[in-house]
Amino acid sequence: MTNTKNEELEMSERIRTHRDLIVYQKSFAAGKRIFELSRSFPREEMYSLTDQVRRSSRSVSANIAEAWRKRRYENHFCSTMNVAEAEAAETQVWIEYASVHGYLDAETTKQAIEFYDEILRMIVAMIHDSSKWCVDFKQGVKESGAGKVKEPRVKESSTSYGLQNDCPAIDQQLLLTPTSPSPNSFTPTSERSDA
Repeated sequence: MTNTKNEELEMSERIRTHRDLIVYQKSFAAGKRIFELSRSFPREEMYSLTDQVRRSSRSVSANIAEAWRKRRYENHFCSTMNVAEAEAAETQVWIEYASVHGYLDAETTKQAIEFYDEILRMIVAMIHDSSKWCVDFKQGVKESGAGKVKEPRVKESSTSYGLQNDCPAIDQQLLLTPTSPSPNSFTPTSERSDA
């Protein structure tokens, strides 16, 4: 009975899709909130600041999802997570521009920047510990005349992808910081009327 309970607990912690990643959930929620906040930006910012902050904020979660699907290749995973990191930092820059132009109040700006700081910390931690997040379908190392060569564990035609191979069980809580605000707490400045 104890083994079954442990297996159930482990199964609940398994990351089956990118939607199970806390960093994805946070970046998606933040992108949604950025969209809501940017609705109050003036019309003259539509094709500059508004489009840029929306694009970069949405790109963070999109690149995290893409990296998750590339995790069979650690270098591709890291490269795509680096793009997500850059997009999160770019979003912070656009938030700062919105703030200096008076489109966001100081408290909203502070909360948004801190929330993206947390997302950035999580992304960097995942890149730093990438082998933990990536699926390894290779086994061992075979010695050859020119050095070490990795051999596939199984041939593609006989591959059976098991849940434990494709869905790692990782304690994502280690990536979180206890002081982060919720993206729903980004408060906009007074509603603008664009007449």
